[in-house]
Amino acid sequence: MEDTNTDTNKSGSSSPSGSPLRTGRCPLPIVRSPSPFSRSPSPLSPGSSPSGSPSLLCPLNNESPKSPMVDLEVEEQEGSQGSPRTEEEREQEPTNEDLDTSKKRKTTSDVWVHFTRKKVEGKIKAQCHHCGKLYLGDPSQGTTHLRNHLARCPRMKFKDIRQQVLIKQQNKVDGTVSLNNYQFDQARVRNKLARMVILHEYPLSMVDHIGFREFVTDLQPMFKLVTRNTLKSDILKIYDNEREKALKMTDKNGSRMAITTDMWTSSNKKRGFMVITAHFIDHTWTLQSRVLRFVYVPSPHTKDVLAEVLVDCFLEWNIDRKLSTITVDNCSTNDAMIRLLLNKLDTSSLMLGGSMLHMRCAAHILNLIVQDGLSLIGDGIERIRDSVIYWTGSPKRRQKFDENAHQLRVQCTKELVLDCKTRWNSTYLMLSTALIYKDVFSRLAKRETSYTCLPYDHDWEVAKDICGRLELFHSVTEFFSGRKYPTTNMYFALVCELKIALNEWSLSSSEMISTMAESMLAKFNSYWANVSIVMAVAAILDPRYKMKLLEFYYPNIYGDDSDLEIEKIKNLCYDLLDEYGDVEESPVGNEGSSHMPTSTSNQVAQIKFRLIGSMSRFDGFVNNSSSSSKKHGSGRMEFDHFIDEGVLKRSEDFDILAWWKSNGLKYPTLQRIARDILAIPVTTVASEAAFSTSGRLLSPHRSKLYPKTIEAMMCAQNWLWSEING
Repeated sequence: MEDTNTDTNKSGSSSPSGSPLRTGRCPLPIVRSPSPFSRSPSPLSPGSSPSGSPSLLCPLNNESPKSPMVDLEVEEQEGSQGSPRTEEEREQEPTNEDLDTSKKRKTTSDVWVHFTRKKVEGKIKAQCHHCGKLYLGDPSQGTTHLRNHLARCPRMKFKDIRQQVLIKQQNKVDGTVSLNNYQFDQARVRNKLARMVILHEYPLSMVDHIGFREFVTDLQPMFKLVTRNTLKSDILKIYDNEREKALKMTDKNGSRMAITTDMWTSSNKKRGFMVITAHFIDHTWTLQSRVLRFVYVPSPHTKDVLAEVLVDCFLEWNIDRKLSTITVDNCSTNDAMIRLLLNKLDTSSLMLGGSMLHMRCAAHILNLIVQDGLSLIGDGIERIRDSVIYWTGSPKRRQKFDENAHQLRVQCTKELVLDCKTRWNSTYLMLSTALIYKDVFSRLAKRETSYTCLPYDHDWEVAKDICGRLELFHSVTEFFSGRKYPTTNMYFALVCELKIALNEWSLSSSEMISTMAESMLAKFNSYWANVSIVMAVAAILDPRYKMKLLEFYYPNIYGDDSDLEIEKIKNLCYDLLDEYGDVEESPVGNEGSSHMPTSTSNQVAQIKFRLIGSMSRFDGFVNNSSSSSKKHGSGRMEFDHFIDEGVLKRSEDFDILAWWKSNGLKYPTLQRIARDILAIPVTTVASEAAFSTSGRLLSPHRSKLYPKTIEAMMCAQNWLWSEING
């Protein structure tokens, strides 16, 4: 039998077709396509004959040979995957020479660079150096299955230049772009996935969507897609990391923090959340905004509960002694909450003893003012509202209205919209749109018998008069409500224009307009004193306006009492100068300058170090020799010099922050005041903007999110976008 097999092998080594013949019981090896790790076999390597033809390994006994197509891979041993081997384990492992093999020969195949033979439960195994998996390692089993594993090993760092991918990377410091080799990193890709979900408000369940899973598998087969719970933990890790960055930023910031806060109740579970946002100007004189908390507040939302949440947030972020103002909506609960905060906080650390802490939302004030005026003329616009209700009541009526507008060639693409009586700007938009389609309403009244609420000509005149006067309020409200809010110095002139306009409307010949204006003016005056102070100080700090803007507007607002009101604002500025003059400002950029240089052998370094110490003592000598009255006098002289210097030529693209950044040496005390005052927002729009995001996060499909997860996603989104936008 052995002779027959041997003769068969000899005769089968060459055939007319050039391929080995399958004869007898000896299975011949199957030639497979080479893997990326294959190379030309050495003349002396096992598995090759001197003549270059593949050697045929045939069983020489009567046992049935194993088919070469049988998968030689074995399951990984429990706990072996990814576990690194210690040096002791490497020393205890049997070497290739120690293994009891039928044939002792060198493992010359290049695959053994990535594998090591070891005995496991009496059997010879080959362990991967990269992932730790175990495979059959007996020499008689060959190395094909080992090469197949290397081709798909998830932890194999492949260095073949033919399969390297170049990616473009941008340096965050100087913005330079460079090309680097791409290397897959499971942890980095998981982090990017979590960032994507946070930034774009994707649901956590997207990792379970079959379409997304198929897309990720085809895009990067090496990436092991995580579950939603793992994704949630990755999001919380990003939140913790970004929170540490935000804490360091607020802690290092040398200016005061202006706070805006508001309450929001989710529509599906009726849970109350408070958003707390900090606004400040950083050391580069860039206006910054950070959401500090989006905290769940259990009912009832009383003044004590709200005050406690705010104080805890201030202490947690270590800003309780760095507050400038707190901007809130106009309601009795917020008024009582501010009074409680003044009792809980150290008033000596607040601006002017806390007299400027309470800031009312200017946008909310405008809403209350206009609502009071519109409530007196509701009958005058009721027919227009009824007409809008009728023609927006069904799709068929909307279509008929659009057809008639097209026939009359009305050049407007706006649709009729019904107003919300609690939002005056929606009433303005309803009236302004209805006025454009005035002729369409008249045409439809002749063709539609059921349409019986056609407005009279008097109604259209009233609507036109009201829209013309409310246009100013609408423009100011849009300016106040901008997401990219301007600095505080921009608001004063607009509020003064509203005040003057109301005074003029109260003298109108139309009784309805004058009545409306008087009601609005009474509401405006009740809030004017609180709002105008901070705005006036901010306007004075604008080198284009200074005191000239007050001297221009106040005579029209106060009449003969204008000089007295201007003097009040000027004295307030003096009080701020005295307060800021008493506080020693820590030097910026000199941290660590008092430390001895590492090498004192250099005489120049020693002289510089000695000079720095002497100058520091000189600064202390100057400060100690100056009396408090002289300090106050120098601050007031600085302000008087700033005022007497004259105003700059007015320019729309003027950057007030850049101006104060470059004029700090000339006006050091005023620069510190400007850095705190110009960061104060006069509306709560920045906090309310978070509610649109939270409304999407807490949709009915995501109602099971925990409050901690909601806060992590809300805050992390704000911090990440702030970092992306610079």
